[in-house]
Amino acid sequence: MNEVTSFGDRLSQTFARFGQLCVGIDPHSWLLADWNLPDTADGAESFGRTVVAAAAGQAGIVKPQVAFYERFGSAGFIALERVLADARAAGLLVIGDAKRGDLGTSVEAYAEAWLTPGSPLEVDALTVSGYMGVGSLDSAIAIARRAGKGLFLLGATSNPEGAALQRATVGEGAYAGATVARAILDDIAERNAQSDSGALGSLGVVLGATVDLAGFGIDVHAAPTSALTPVLAPGFGHQGAQLAAVNTIFGGYAPGVILSESRSILSAGPDRITKAIQHKVEEAGSARG
Repeated sequence: MNEVTSFGDRLSQTFARFGQLCVGIDPHSWLLADWNLPDTADGAESFGRTVVAAAAGQAGIVKPQVAFYERFGSAGFIALERVLADARAAGLLVIGDAKRGDLGTSVEAYAEAWLTPGSPLEVDALTVSGYMGVGSLDSAIAIARRAGKGLFLLGATSNPEGAALQRATVGEGAYAGATVARAILDDIAERNAQSDSGALGSLGVVLGATVDLAGFGIDVHAAPTSALTPVLAPGFGHQGAQLAAVNTIFGGYAPGVILSESRSILSAGPDRITKAIQHKVEEAGSARG
């Protein structure tokens, strides 16, 4: 039986080859209209497959936002499956932005759907919510590790509604006194240290690039020195964060940050998106030095 390469190792290889840019695939209604595509499952499929084709060979990571396909029901999932198939065939690392979270056999079923090799919805990593406790995701974490997949847990998100919960203080247990966001980050770091031997762990967190991380109790200069926790960082581009500021924003975590951009690239349109991705790849590379 062949040994499975960990997601963390595959992410490191992708960074080394293509850099840290991640291209979002978000077929908003207004973007479909700008692209002269119908606001239908077929339009979303064409949109996604065009983005994949433009990213292939330039960027190493794409992140389809599942909600924009799910809104079309079963036809939307068929469209998404075709986009994912194109991305796998192109050798892209795919992060399914689905933000799933549940308990017991339910979260296990979500993980089976998205992380099982050969599944029509197979991705390389999945965004999940640990706000029922990181331990509620244990079965998903086990499935991810067996399959060489990754998970990104919501940590400090950019929406203002999340701040009160994420900045609240944990009252008891191993992380008592830490903010909820910090406790999630520390829990994931500990799991990576126990299970991953490479430069990057296979479990990551979502930290918004426009967030004051210190206000969430996160000291970016205290990053682990081994099995660094990867960070999925939305907020670059349209939301205001600049790629050039990645080292300032994320400190010691910067080598493991996935620089996610969506609207700022997608708004270039189908005829100019290849150039837009090329420009952002170069900008991201310059930012990291």
